[in-house]
This record gives sequence, C-alpha cells and structure tokens, in this order.
Amino acid sequence: MKRFYYISDNLEDLARVERDMEAEGIARPQMYVLSHDDVGLESQGVNRVASFLKTDVVHSGEIGALIGAVAAAVVIAVSHFSGIAAQVGWPPFLFLAIVALGFSTWLASFIGMQEPNVHFIRFKEALNAGKHVLLVETDKADEDNLKKVLTQYPRLDHAGVETTHTKPLMVFLRQWQRFRRWA
Repeated sequence: MKRFYYISDNLEDLARVERDMEAEGIARPQMYVLSHDDVGLESQGVNRVASFLKTDVVHSGEIGALIGAVAAAVVIAVSHFSGIAAQVGWPPFLFLAIVALGFSTWLASFIGMQEPNVHFIRFKEALNAGKHVLLVETDKADEDNLKKVLTQYPRLDHAGVETTHTKPLMVFLRQWQRFRRWA
C-alpha cells in the first residue's frame, strides 16, 4: 500500500475531497486528516487521525518489542548454555524472558507517547501555520480513483508518498465498513 500526503489550508475542501473519494470507491477508513484544529475537523465531519496515532507509540513499541525479543533470547540462551535451567528448571527463566519482552515493549511505547509520530514530523511547520494534512492509504486499484478526484482540487499541495505495511488493516476496515452498512 502507499500513503499519499496532501496539504491544504481549507477544511471545507478536504471534506469535499473525502466525499468525492468515497463516491469513487475509496473507503472512508483509508482517508485521514491531520490538523491542530480539532473543532474544525469535528464541524466538517472529516475522518481525523486518532490522537494516539499522532504520537510515536506504535513505532516506538515495535522497536521496544524487538529489543525485548533480543533480551528474552539472551536470557533463554544464557540459562540453557550455563546449565542452570537444567538444575533449577525452566519456569523462572521463561518468566524472566516474558517480563523482559513485556517491559521493554511497555517502556518504549511509554517513551513514544511523548514524541510526535515519525511519519508526521515533516508536517510540523505546516500544521503550526494552521494548515491541514490529508493522508490517503491506497492500493494499486485506488490510485487511479485518487488521481481522478484530485484533478478537481488544484489547490491541494502534494506533500509526498510513502510505502506502508497497512494492507491487512485496510482490508479489515473496508470489510468492517461494508458490514456496518449491511447491518
């Protein structure tokens, strides 16, 4: 999947862009607006970035989990090769490995809550200037629809593209949206 970024100073335009993209088949969960104007986002009814995603909690948590997995592997390896696990038994060392993994993930996530999302740092100046950032998650099929809609909005500034690993999440969210409409 690819994530496209666009900057605008007009929330009404972004609300129209969202409606037009939905009409072209791009699901609402694939579009988000990042802004400091929470009241404006609410009044326009746009799909905003969740507050916890504005922080680096997910990215930092992944790094912490990796560090914790290494620490857990070291605990297991040391206890195995030293022979102490054979004398005492495995449960305390398995518990210590799980604690190392959990604590490392928790601590890194906690630190990440204090930092802005690494993907959004580049928009700090624009956001502080009162502008808004539209994020659109697309697969190959949606890219043509996205381009078709955005040709109608020349005032949107293209602010970049990045590859993401959110395809399973987007598939789930599309199916959830279809289910909600059906139900």
